[in-house]
Amino acid sequence: MSTPSIAQQIDDFTAGFEAQIGDRLSAVFSDEQAALRSAGVPAGALDVGDDAPDAELVTAEGAATTFSKARAGAASVVVFYRGAWCPYCNITLRTYQEQLLPALQDRGVQLIAISPQTPDGSAQSTTNGSLEFTVLSDPANTLAERFGIVTEPSVDARAAHTELGFDVADSNADETARVPFPSVYLIDAAGVVRFADVHVDYTTRTEPGRIIDAVDGARSE
Repeated sequence: MSTPSIAQQIDDFTAGFEAQIGDRLSAVFSDEQAALRSAGVPAGALDVGDDAPDAELVTAEGAATTFSKARAGAASVVVFYRGAWCPYCNITLRTYQEQLLPALQDRGVQLIAISPQTPDGSAQSTTNGSLEFTVLSDPANTLAERFGIVTEPSVDARAAHTELGFDVADSNADETARVPFPSVYLIDAAGVVRFADVHVDYTTRTEPGRIIDAVDGARSE
């Protein structure tokens, strides 16, 4: 039996989640997602051919590092995610661990996940997903800002989060609610973006097969 796609896993989760929270709160999140799709990908988001920027990051153990140091001159698939609090992110990272990481390792490409949460949050993501790839914190979304992919929940969505007993700002290193759009970038050894996939609707994600195809396509050029 084949492993379900990320989309199928998210569909299954969403059906149960919406049944749990009810129609009113479900409509709040649905309206937020529709508004995000309508606005589209920000015009300034980095795209294929752009040079990857650098920024200071923090490891899950709390040590200072930088984006360039984490890449270490190697081809890298970089995943921006919202945080350990986000069920869609958790589904995605677990699937990348199971389906994507082995394929990347076979091709000599590393996998790096980045969020604006505290190092403790990064450690939680690693533990919860049994992740064997690098997970880093991007305090104040400095790197995500340079990639042009920062957003934040709508006022109504934050109110819904509060009603459900949660606030994004409590998880973020800078205590704001700003988060990156879930995005996947392939950056080559020279630091050039070779693949970019920005998802403004946080309930959709890049499937592993598409990333592997992008890696293979870049290797054959």
